[in-house]
Order: sequence, then C-alpha cells, then structure tokens
Amino acid sequence: MAALERRYPPAWAEEWDRVGLVLGEPAAEVRRVACVVDVVPETVAEALAAGADMIVAHHPLLLRGVSSVAPTTYKGRIVHQLIKADVALYVAHTNADVADPGVSDALAARFGLTGLRPLRAPAPGSPAAGAGRGIGRIGELPRPMTLAELTRHAAAVLPATAWGVRAAGDPGRMVRTLAVSGGSGDAFLGAASAAGVDAYLTADLRHHPAGEHLAAGGPALLDAAHWATERPWLDDLAAALRAELGVETTVSDLDTDPWTLHAPAATAPVTAPAADPDPAPAADDKEPRREG
Repeated sequence: MAALERRYPPAWAEEWDRVGLVLGEPAAEVRRVACVVDVVPETVAEALAAGADMIVAHHPLLLRGVSSVAPTTYKGRIVHQLIKADVALYVAHTNADVADPGVSDALAARFGLTGLRPLRAPAPGSPAAGAGRGIGRIGELPRPMTLAELTRHAAAVLPATAWGVRAAGDPGRMVRTLAVSGGSGDAFLGAASAAGVDAYLTADLRHHPAGEHLAAGGPALLDAAHWATERPWLDDLAAALRAELGVETTVSDLDTDPWTLHAPAATAPVTAPAADPDPAPAADDKEPRREG
C-alpha cells in the first residue's frame, strides 16, 4: 500500500472518487499481485487461480455508497470471495489518471508519442498540480499519418476488442499531433480543441458532443474501447511493483469491454451531417453519474 500511495497518492484523486484499500489486512504478507482494469467475476476468478494475495484495480468496485454487500449481488459475491480467500483489493483510479507516469502515459507510449504534456492540467493549488501531471497527454507522432492510417494503426497497437477503433473527420486529414486520454474522454473535447492538436483519441464518445465538436472545427476524433485505452497502464503498474518490491505480478488480458460483437455496415459513409444540439452535459467515468 505504501508503494502504491507513493506512486499514486490518494490526495490526487477526484473528490467523488473512491481509491485506496477496499479489502484486506494491511499487515498481511503479499507475494503476488494481480493487476486488472475491472473487478468483475472473471478477473477475480483469474486472480484467485493465479494465487494472488492482492488485486490492484483501476476501476472502483464500490464507487457509490452501499447499504449491503450480501452475496445476492455480483459485487457482494466478489467481496465475500476475496475475504474468504484472504485476498486484498486496492484501487488506483483518477489518482493514477493524473500521475506522471500514469494511465495516459502508457497509452501515449503505444503510439510512440514524444514531447508529452498534459491535455488538462490540474487546477493551480490542487494536490496533483505540477510536475507534468494531469489528465490525458499530448505529443508528436513519430511520423505524420492520415486519419485513415492512424485509425488502422490504433487498431493494431491497442489491445484487440470487438469495438475496435472508429474515427470522425476527414479520412485524408494529416495528423502530426495527437492527444490521448485513457477511459471516457468526451469531457475533454474542449481541451483538445484548445490545445490545437490534429486528432484526439479516447473512449466512450457520444453522438451529440462529438458532432458538435467537429462542426465547431475541432480536431479529428478516434474512439476506442474503454478497456483497451486503460489496459496498457497495467504493464507499467506491474513493472513498477516488481522493480520496487520484488513481488510477482500478473496482468489481466481478459477483455472486460461489455461489447462482444461488431458488424460493420455494408457501405460506411465517409461523412455525416452535423448533429443536433444536445442540452444534456457530457458525463464520463471521471465524473459521478446519477443512477437510472
């Protein structure tokens, strides 16, 4: 825990986030750590089969308050499983997003980006301010690519999912500067426009915000699967734990993206009309959501 909190201090997390130790005895011995994006039945089963003493996850299992962890729900069953197996659970979420190196640094490395700087820096005076920290990264591609080339390249260098990678903008547009943000990123469309990048890659982009962004002259967009944009960070996390603590680590390659099938249209249009205005504000996994 001390090693994780030096690398990803809990004070760097957003106020609404829930990071740190979820389950486990702090004095228990840890020999093997399982690194996962999502705490779901499949990744828990994988960690238990590997003999892990601790799971370090990106997404919180219990983000919102609960009044029960009865095993009649899948989250309750996970809590019971881990306690019975004496396996700890630790979460590094938005504090790992803003860290340097953090989630988006690992994503930027997949594209060989250089000259990295934050897409959105923390507010002055906040605990995470300074030292290159912030949400997302902006950098230079090793060589210019058209948007069509970059989309194919992104599909090749990111972990494979049924979702794949889709793009919005002129397929022939040349891309030299790329912004990336692991996880849901339409809250940072304005930051990508203000930065003057040629393209922005993230996940969970929605119809209206994306359409309005393009209509206003914003950079081209690449939309990948949420899990695929955060999975690269697990390698960095595992390497850091091995190097500092000498523990064994496993990295989950189980695709936890909920979408399992993709059927492209017979004829995909190159351009689309501008979207109608959407009065609803953008929401992403870096902000609290309302239920329902």
